[in-house]
Amino acid sequence: MSDTRTPAVARDEAPTNEPLIVASGVTRILPGVVPTTLVHDIDLVIGTKEYVAITGPSGSGKSSLLYLLGLLDLPTTGEVRIRGRATAHMDEAERALTRLSMLGFVFQFHFLLPEFSALENVMLPMKALGNLSAEAMRERAVSLLASLGLADHALKRPDQLSGGQRQRVAVARALANDPRVILADEPTGSLDSVSSEQVVQILRDLVDQRGKTVVAVTHDLDMARRMDRRILLQDGGIASDDGRVR
Repeated sequence: MSDTRTPAVARDEAPTNEPLIVASGVTRILPGVVPTTLVHDIDLVIGTKEYVAITGPSGSGKSSLLYLLGLLDLPTTGEVRIRGRATAHMDEAERALTRLSMLGFVFQFHFLLPEFSALENVMLPMKALGNLSAEAMRERAVSLLASLGLADHALKRPDQLSGGQRQRVAVARALANDPRVILADEPTGSLDSVSSEQVVQILRDLVDQRGKTVVAVTHDLDMARRMDRRILLQDGGIASDDGRVR
C-alpha cells in the first residue's frame, strides 16, 4: 500500500497516554425464556497503535465483544469507555456521533451500498458527520481510494469490482473520518488467498504507517499469528491475552 497522505479530519484528540477503549466488567445477556450469555465479565484495555486479534471457537463471543467495543450493541452490565468517554448513559444520537468520529468498521461482507460508486460509498460517513465541505469530502475520498490502489475504480459501483477491491473500498470507508480505531469482523473471511493477503497487509500498514489501532475478529490463524496481540475467547470470557492466562 502506498503511503499517500490524506487530508486531516478535525476531531477531539485524546491524550496519547490514555487508552483508546476500556471495557470494565462487560457482560451481554440476550433475554428470553432461557437467557443466553454472549460475553461475561470482560475487562479489556486497548491502547494506541495496537494490532489485536480476537480469536476463539465459533460461539465464543468474538463478534459480540467487537460489537460492544464499537457501540453497535450495549452491555447488560459493565461499561465501555471510548477514549476516556463514558458511554453507558449516552443516547443513540451520542453513540452514533462517537462511532462516526472515533471508530471505523470493516465487516466480512463489505456492506457497500450497491447503487453508489466506490467514491460515494467512502464519502457517506463524512456526510453523516458533517465536518467537511463537499469539495473536501470528495478530495479525501479520492485520496483514500488512491492510497489503497483504487484510483482507477473510484466511479465504479460495487458490482463492477472484485471481492478484494470491494473490501479495500470498505477499508477506505472505515478511514473516512480518520478514526483512531478500526474494528474488523472477519475481514478476510469471504476473500480468496491473494485478496486476503492484501487486506492483512493493509491493516498492518494502518498501524505501522498511519498510527491506527486495529482490532480484528478472525478465524484465520495465519492472520492472527501475524498480529501483535492475540486475545483468545472461550465461553464468552477471555481465556488468554497474548498467552497470559487469566
